This record gives sequence, C-alpha cells and structure tokens, in this order.
Amino acid sequence: MRRDVFQAIADPNRRAIINLLSQQRLTLNGVADKFDVSRPAISKHIKILTQCGLVAVTREGRERYCEARLQKLGEVSKWVEQYRIFWTQKLDALGVFLEQESVTEKSKRKTKSKSKRKH
Repeated sequence: MRRDVFQAIADPNRRAIINLLSQQRLTLNGVADKFDVSRPAISKHIKILTQCGLVAVTREGRERYCEARLQKLGEVSKWVEQYRIFWTQKLDALGVFLEQESVTEKSKRKTKSKSKRKH
C-alpha cells in the first residue's frame, strides 16, 4: 500500500512520534518506552512513518535506530499555505466590506439625526 505524508500525520500517536524523533534519535524500544501503547502498535506506526518517508530506521548491531526525516513535511506546508493565502484574502476582503458598511451606517445615522433636528 502506498502511503503519503497526510496519512502519517493524521494519527496523533504518529505526530507525537515525529515530534519525539525530531528532537532525538532513538531505538525502537526507546520510542515505545515513551508511549502508553504496545510495542507492536509503535512498530506499526514506525512502519507507516517509514513508508511515508518521515522516519528512517537504521540497524546498528542488534539495535534499530529511528530518525526523523522532516523534509517530506514540506508537502503538507505547501498544501496548507495555499489555503492560508486563500482564507487570508477572503478575510481581508470581509474586513474591508465590514468597515465600509460601518462607515455607511454611521453616515446614515448622522443624516437621520440632522433631519430630525430640522423638524
């Protein structure tokens, strides 16, 4: 099964593993010791992260070490950025519209107030 970065970060445990490994290189057991889930569950999460290219596992003697490979998170960053730009533009336009409406309402109130004073 082909996995992508979005699948990897969809799970809170995998995000926590990425965060942990971004700070230090750990053995599989070292990763498992930091979580309240089973060792097989951690191995499954590590496998998915490896398939997505976010974690590299290397063997040194009898131990398997895990390291974060965060370059692939650039895909997520690019995807999020397009929506950030889109929504920033929409919210800026809404702000301008609301400001114009406020000025228009104030102007109408002043006009009504002056009209009432004349009568």
